[in-house]
Amino acid sequence: MGLCKCPKRKVTNQFCYEHRVNVCEYCMVTNHPKCIVQSYLQWLEDSDYNPTCELCRKDLAAENCIRLTCYHVYHWSCLNHYARQLPSTTAPAGYKCPQCKTGLFPPNNLVSPVADVLREKLSSVNWARVGLGLPLLNDEVEHKPSMTSAAKSFVHTYNKSVEPADVYTSGMSVQNTRRVYQSVDIEEVPPSHHHHHHPVAPVSRDHDENKYKRRSIVEWISRWWMSTYPSRARSLHPSRQHLYRRYLTLSVLIIIGLITLILVFNQLGHLGTDGDPNFDPLSNPNIHVKNIARE
Repeated sequence: MGLCKCPKRKVTNQFCYEHRVNVCEYCMVTNHPKCIVQSYLQWLEDSDYNPTCELCRKDLAAENCIRLTCYHVYHWSCLNHYARQLPSTTAPAGYKCPQCKTGLFPPNNLVSPVADVLREKLSSVNWARVGLGLPLLNDEVEHKPSMTSAAKSFVHTYNKSVEPADVYTSGMSVQNTRRVYQSVDIEEVPPSHHHHHHPVAPVSRDHDENKYKRRSIVEWISRWWMSTYPSRARSLHPSRQHLYRRYLTLSVLIIIGLITLILVFNQLGHLGTDGDPNFDPLSNPNIHVKNIARE
C-alpha cells in the first residue's frame, strides 16, 4: 500500500512500472493513460515490463489506448479488431482480457474512473453496446477505429492462438472448446502393500456458514475421539503404546459413564421416596420412640 502523489492523496496498491510511483485510478486516467500499471506486490516479484500492446506488439505510445478494469492496456484499434473477430453470437461473458481472461465489460455496480472511461469508449461500438445493455447504433454513427494491415494480421494470428469464447446457440450458452486427455499407465500396487493400509480419520471440512455455529456436546466428543486416531505417518507402523492409550481412554470413559448412571439413579430413588409415609420410621406404629432423660 502506498500514497498517491496526486492532489487527492489516495491510498492505493497500484504501481506504475514506468515512473515507479504509486498511482490511483484518477491518475491512471489523467496522467498515466498508456503506462503499465499493476499491483505493487507484482512489481516486487518482477519489475521487468514491456510497454507494448500485447495484441500487435507495437509501442503503446504510438496509438490511442484503452485500459480495462484489470488495468491491462491495449491499443483501442487492436482491441476493437480483436473483439470483432469473435463470432457474432458470442455472449457478453465471452469477451475477456487477452492476458488475464478477466471480463472485458465492467460490472454495472462498479464505480471508478477507469470503469467510467472504459464504458464511454466501449459505448461507441456496437459489439460492446450489447454487453453494456445499450441499444445498437447506426452504421453511420458507429465509430470504427482503423488499424494497419500488419497489426490486423498479427491480431488475427493472436485470435487463432487463444481458446474460443462462449457462444450462444439456440438461446443456450455452449462452451466451444475441445479438451484433450492423456492416458497414463499407473503401476499397480503390490498386494503386500494392501495389508499395511490403515484407514485414516476423515477430515471434516468446516464451511464458512458453520464456522461460528455453536457445537453440541456430542460433536465435541466425536471431534476429540477422532483426534486420538494416529496420523498418516503413524498409521503405517502403529505401536502398542498407542493402542494401550486408546484402551485406557475407552476404559476411563466407561467408568465415568457407570459412576454417572449410579449417581443419577440414586438421586432419582431419593426423589421417589421423599415424603412417602411408608418409609418414615416415626409414622410406623410398630416402632416406639421414647425420649430417655440422661442423668
